Amino acid sequence: MVGVIASCGLLLHSLLAGLGRRAAGFARKVGEIAREDPRRVVHSLKVGLALALVSVVYFVTPLFNSLGDSTMWAVLTVVVVMEYTVGATLSKGLNRGFATLVAACIAVGAHKLAELAERFGVGEAISLAVFVFFIASAATFLRFIPEIKAKYDYGVTIFILTFSLVAVSSYRVEELIKLAHDRFYTIIVGVLICLLTTVFVFPVWAGEGVHKLAFGNLDKLAQFFEGMESECFGENTGTDNLEGKDFLEEYKSVLNSKATEDALCTFAKWEPRHGKFRFRHPWSQYQKLGTLCRQCASSMEALASYVITTTKTQYPAAASPDLSSKVRKTCGEMSSHCAKVLRQLATATETMTVPPPANLLTVSAAMKAAECLRSELAENAAILQVMHVAVTASLLADLVAQVKEIAECVDVLARHAHFKKPKDARRDVAVDILSRGRSGPLPDVVIQCAE
Repeated sequence: MVGVIASCGLLLHSLLAGLGRRAAGFARKVGEIAREDPRRVVHSLKVGLALALVSVVYFVTPLFNSLGDSTMWAVLTVVVVMEYTVGATLSKGLNRGFATLVAACIAVGAHKLAELAERFGVGEAISLAVFVFFIASAATFLRFIPEIKAKYDYGVTIFILTFSLVAVSSYRVEELIKLAHDRFYTIIVGVLICLLTTVFVFPVWAGEGVHKLAFGNLDKLAQFFEGMESECFGENTGTDNLEGKDFLEEYKSVLNSKATEDALCTFAKWEPRHGKFRFRHPWSQYQKLGTLCRQCASSMEALASYVITTTKTQYPAAASPDLSSKVRKTCGEMSSHCAKVLRQLATATETMTVPPPANLLTVSAAMKAAECLRSELAENAAILQVMHVAVTASLLADLVAQVKEIAECVDVLARHAHFKKPKDARRDVAVDILSRGRSGPLPDVVIQCAE
């Protein structure tokens, strides 16, 4: 008996210890999520605040008596409409309000037509069923249209739901118009509470998220080129395997940014003017920039895979050492130029200033180096003995062309978004040219860009 009790005690102790470890692990995970982005904690409190405010409509007797059981629709609206960003909440709120209004009006019209059809011998129930069938089918088909699915999919869903509920209820409910009014008013109350809470209590703007994602991607691409310069083409390059290096991992998050970017851009288009972001800000240009960044990251993935596989820092001594050294130096210059351009573009995008005209010179230098390298690779037969050098150089030259497209895209974004012009733009150009050893007056085209 004592042994059984002891066994049960040990089992209970082990269970409690296991639960304690699980609870501690869960608490650590919650803490990490909260520290990673404190806005998540704020959003959770905002949802609780919105629900507490909307509950007043249900708790106050005069309000409840005027709206009746439809008051609960306000609570449900807060639950389904409240989103993390202002744009997402605006999108769902406006979609829900407008879809409810349109659906209620059409449902009341269907009810009147069904009553009229009954006078001609067609049953009201049959008429309502026919209306529900055709309208719900047509609305569902609209969800397959890409433009509608991207912006109004939630609104179409709410339209189908509201129309079906109101139309079907009209067969049993006598005061149909009052029912439609009450549901519409309560939904509007819920939407307004969501919007007020989201906009005025520590707002999280989708537009800022798009902006941060854009210059963050540019920074990550720059890190890749900086790593290539120091780890693969530098004078003190080692011979260790490059697998696991940080610069060969940073670009991967850029490849997976499309879904987040598209969602944020869609929600940003719903947001009013805020901060530095004007009404009708060119959000689509951010998507074009993101596409170019992902294309560049995809080329980086091909180059990184090749670098890891063949260990680029080891060139065969028997295969024209002078040529290998020259190729290495040229690749290092291309990487340095590209990294500098991307860093400047990231800074310009982050501060919403026009990119410095020095980018033109840096990109041109990188393009010239890439063209010279292509010619060298095509004309020198000795390079065939070190094919991995040719592959690396060719992939890197392709990346230079993609960086040029990214720079042009940022310039277009700066024009459309009315980025401010830095006051010291001309000085930056002069310093950059002088640092390259150029003497004499600045080129006219550079002066015009600076002005």
